[in-house]
Amino acid sequence: MILVTGATGYIGTHLVKRLAERGEQVRCLVRDTQKAKQVLPADKVELVEGATTRPETLAAALQGIETIVHAAFMTADRKETPNNHYNETNVDGTRNLIHAAEGAGVKRMIEISGLGTKPDKIGSYMQGRYLAEQALKASSLVWTIIQPSVLFGKGAPFIVGLTDLIVSAPVVPLIGGGKIMFQPIYVEDVVTVILKVLDDPARTQGKTYTIGGPEYYSFTQIFDVLLKTMGKTRPKIYAPTPLVAVGAAVMETVLPKPPLTRAAMTLFSFDNTTDLNSVERDFGFVPQSFKAYFEQHSI
Repeated sequence: MILVTGATGYIGTHLVKRLAERGEQVRCLVRDTQKAKQVLPADKVELVEGATTRPETLAAALQGIETIVHAAFMTADRKETPNNHYNETNVDGTRNLIHAAEGAGVKRMIEISGLGTKPDKIGSYMQGRYLAEQALKASSLVWTIIQPSVLFGKGAPFIVGLTDLIVSAPVVPLIGGGKIMFQPIYVEDVVTVILKVLDDPARTQGKTYTIGGPEYYSFTQIFDVLLKTMGKTRPKIYAPTPLVAVGAAVMETVLPKPPLTRAAMTLFSFDNTTDLNSVERDFGFVPQSFKAYFEQHSI
């Protein structure tokens, strides 16, 4: 049996659906079972109420589990609130899960991280993601880490944030001049990678896979694709990164779901890319093109 954490998240919902379709025994750790039933195939999977931040709920969730797919992370598109902190979820939650899994006899954990994860300032979003990876590597579990670039697909948080910005702002801010490079990858292709990792534990254990789509795009080019898809035009202006960071902080203060957060600004401190043939080389298929996808789908 497989336990999926973060089952109601963006990757989680797609993953659970695919696992159920192929007849896997799946248990989903969810905060609210009634809400989970609205987005998950509840008739085909088992729902267990709990959270990685509530260690007392994990023993029941892990009973009889052989493999965990850990996707219960607070991503950079979401702002911190008084009751929801990056470190509490991403670091403490991961450590709680690992400790409970080791005690329950779980054999294997696959962790869904992010491309470019690296050591950073103490208490920062990026440092939290790095510590979550390190916790798994230091455990007694057989592990695999998957680091995807920014995701696209219907409802993808990165894309939703940018389209919200296009709708709400009179101009398009090109953070850092719009030169930072991305390698957007389709959410269903990430799920396919996860399934292939699940199916091949011997080859994939102890490995970290960086994955991205088949093309590189500058931040400017991503906006161009989205503007064309939306049928809109917007003037583009150079936006110094420090100034945008201030704007993100203000939006976090006044908006419940800001289009840009301070944590998301981390993505603009480095090129969010890996080699173009990473998925084909390691998993045997060519992922969906970002541009081609939006030529065929609306936003």
